[in-house]
Amino acid sequence: MLAFMDREMAEVKQAGQRTSGGRQSGKIRRLGGLVLNHIYPPSCVHCQGVVGVPDGLCADCWRQLRPITAPMCPVLGLPFEVFIGSGALSAEAIADPPPFSRARSALVHNEVARAIVSRLKFGDRPELAKFCARMMFSAGTELFRRDEGEKSPLLVPVPLHRTRQWQRRYNQSFELARELGRLSGLEVAANLVRRTRPTKRQIGLNASQRARNVAGAFEVVPNALEITGGRGVIIVDDVITTGSTVRALSKALLAKGVTPIDVISFCRVVLGGSAPI
Repeated sequence: MLAFMDREMAEVKQAGQRTSGGRQSGKIRRLGGLVLNHIYPPSCVHCQGVVGVPDGLCADCWRQLRPITAPMCPVLGLPFEVFIGSGALSAEAIADPPPFSRARSALVHNEVARAIVSRLKFGDRPELAKFCARMMFSAGTELFRRDEGEKSPLLVPVPLHRTRQWQRRYNQSFELARELGRLSGLEVAANLVRRTRPTKRQIGLNASQRARNVAGAFEVVPNALEITGGRGVIIVDDVITTGSTVRALSKALLAKGVTPIDVISFCRVVLGGSAPI
């Protein structure tokens, strides 16, 4: 390793003699990364085992993930065990149609997904948003894709109340939206909606309690239509359990004339897939 580092340093010195400062600084950053990876090797975002690249999963944890792919409900994005026909809706979408157009999630909420979300939200690990956003971007391809001449949507992270954001230091939904913006080229509208009151944590609440907890908790800025300029929005959240949060946020946006509305999340609870959170 020391010999390798010496060789890299020699290349940096040579680069300084024959290349621009930008290329030299790039060499220095690469060397710094090699040193850090040697001292602190990248670890699996779930089990903390050593992996080859930062912000990734080891093979064992990767195999435990349950990606949500077709066939699925075209509205709620809930996976179907078998194909039941083109355009067929889930029972949940039929019984209680959502105020948004489409929801997509990268993963079924299981032990591994839950641990990643927990570390992102409560473990002071905002860098995990990079891993989550990569999977969300792949799962939400149809939401991000636009035909020629069609306006690109805005990414709207689910806001935290200011007191909770102060406690956590950051909003995990904003971190996800920012990374998705880098991947998709879409603009993040972080100030389009604010949380007007500090709602209770949803953990342990049933569906009706969750809905009451977030009812009227979101306020859209008065000049929302000026900000959106006729563009739709994609609500960004970390996990969908009953959908009460994204429903309440969608209703607030619709009341101001913002449409269409889609939703993207890292994972979602699926009946039979994991215990609710």
